[in-house]
Amino acid sequence: MSSFEPAAEPTQLFPSDSGELPLETRRALVQLLAGPSLDARRHPNLWSVLVRDEAPIRNRLSELFLDLVMDRDLQIAFTRGAQTGELDAPVLLRRAQLTFLDSVLLLHLRQRLTQADAQGERAVVAQDEILEHLRLYEHSASTDRAGFSKKVRASIEKIKEHSILLKIRSSEDRFEISPTLKLLFSAEEIQALTGLYRRMTPPEEAEPAQQEEDAEV
Repeated sequence: MSSFEPAAEPTQLFPSDSGELPLETRRALVQLLAGPSLDARRHPNLWSVLVRDEAPIRNRLSELFLDLVMDRDLQIAFTRGAQTGELDAPVLLRRAQLTFLDSVLLLHLRQRLTQADAQGERAVVAQDEILEHLRLYEHSASTDRAGFSKKVRASIEKIKEHSILLKIRSSEDRFEISPTLKLLFSAEEIQALTGLYRRMTPPEEAEPAQQEEDAEV
């Protein structure tokens, strides 16, 4: 009796195809390149493929001067430019230009994420809460309250586009903070940014903000 072996997955997917990776591996690679991230919650099938084919995917990314950042505990992965030292390497990924408010918002969300993790809760935040927190920095970003609120909402939309704020299906103005943010901000970066923004907060409001930040970071 002859043994039966399943046929290997075809790698030539179209007439001019010279690639070597199977279809689903390519899909995972494209998702990483398209960004902003690949995670098990939004892409369960692709996450399984990434775990299985991590080595060849890393190889393809390295050829593009990119590193794969992958956290198996959080089940999140994304790409970033490789640290190439003095090598004059081309830049493939477009860097997002962050305004002052974008940076303050990201720091606040990172702190909320840390706090939620410590309490074993989902990191959920409301739009009104974000607006209230960022008003501490209104004097640094705008002299017009209506204009400031508009800038805050624009920052929220930008962060949503990068899948850091995930819309909660049953709510129009509440969001869950993606664990991806843990990989984007190191503890040292959080401390440096916290100190910078604390110095920009009006004296009468700095002390409460300082107490909150020290407790969360």
